[in-house]
Amino acid sequence: MRPFCFLFLLLFFTSCSENSDEIRIVIWHQKPPGEREVLETAVKKYMAEHPNVKVIVLYKETEELRSAYIISAVAGKGPDIVYGPSDQIGVFEVLEIIKPLEEIFDTGFINQFDPRGLLWYKGHLYQIGDQIGNHLFLLYNKKLVKKPPEKMSELIRIGKELTKDIDGDGKIDQYGLVWNYTEPFFFIPFLTGFGGWVMDSTGNPTLNTEATVRALQFVRDLKDKYKIVPRECDYNTADALFKEGRAGMLINGPWSVGGYKKAGVDFGIAKIPRVDETGLWPAPMVAIKGYSINVNVSERKLPYVIDLFKYLVSPEVQLEHTKALGTIPTHKKALESEIVKADPLIQASISQMEVGKPMPVVPELRAIWDAMRPYYQAVLGGTISPEEAAEKMQQLAIKKIEEMNE
Repeated sequence: MRPFCFLFLLLFFTSCSENSDEIRIVIWHQKPPGEREVLETAVKKYMAEHPNVKVIVLYKETEELRSAYIISAVAGKGPDIVYGPSDQIGVFEVLEIIKPLEEIFDTGFINQFDPRGLLWYKGHLYQIGDQIGNHLFLLYNKKLVKKPPEKMSELIRIGKELTKDIDGDGKIDQYGLVWNYTEPFFFIPFLTGFGGWVMDSTGNPTLNTEATVRALQFVRDLKDKYKIVPRECDYNTADALFKEGRAGMLINGPWSVGGYKKAGVDFGIAKIPRVDETGLWPAPMVAIKGYSINVNVSERKLPYVIDLFKYLVSPEVQLEHTKALGTIPTHKKALESEIVKADPLIQASISQMEVGKPMPVVPELRAIWDAMRPYYQAVLGGTISPEEAAEKMQQLAIKKIEEMNE
């Protein structure tokens, strides 16, 4: 054998031997930019302390993550750890593509977490959150709003005062309120404020109600009657207007806080104002965002995945998210930290969360979102009445659920 051939084979087999000792763990997640940076920093630190472990972190949009994970996991593949909101768990459970975590972690470990940060479903623990909430609240620019409104009538009054053409060119430059009102998720606080909800205890849609009609009419009135919100406003538009100081109030969630701090906005957080007609506080959907383990993880790799999982939900890593983004941690030790207790923004977020309603994790919720969206947007566009929209939402939701269960 020629010397260079022997050397090549020696290097090849040495490389294979070295690579065989390396444990590769893949995480798929849908964390927004601020959270993404904290996760990547934490993973780099972990790998520095565990040189035999290579952690690959891949970001995917929420819907892409859900569908891609289903396809890959059903085929026996996919990431080792998947991170996302709790509403994806119902689908994952039906398809049996995530591991029951109570069979992996002992009671002592599980009890370290606030019960609201643990997602039990059909008797099994399928997700441990690194943050509680994922809910909507009211943010207000302190330069424009000295005291946040406590009632919707106050919000409308303040909104009218703030919505104005500042430079006299005939176009509105500043708005009283902005939010992503095109998405049904952002409609939920208004629906609950008028006493409604999306489904009953058995997963049947409850959209064709007086509460839905009144909530739809109210949201449309904010735009067309009171004219305190832009004629068109998606998430990016609302976000930009608030960052530029051209909106007095904004409805958004904890994932957005870091961006407003970075933009230098002097803001506060408050509960979304009480609905005058019902006396109810708007109840946004409250969920956890957290980690689950792929059912396809091998027995050989599982101990390494468990160790990384424990690190990712540790109080240290959770508090890094809290410091950067104002998220509410799930670990009891982190919740007792002064980082949480002394932060007025976090405390205000907790106050809103406590009047919220748990997000359903049943698969039917996906069908309900899809049924709500076109008719909700049609109401805002003025092409359909709230009454007709509520009826059509209900009909389409029932149809989609039946199709899903065929």
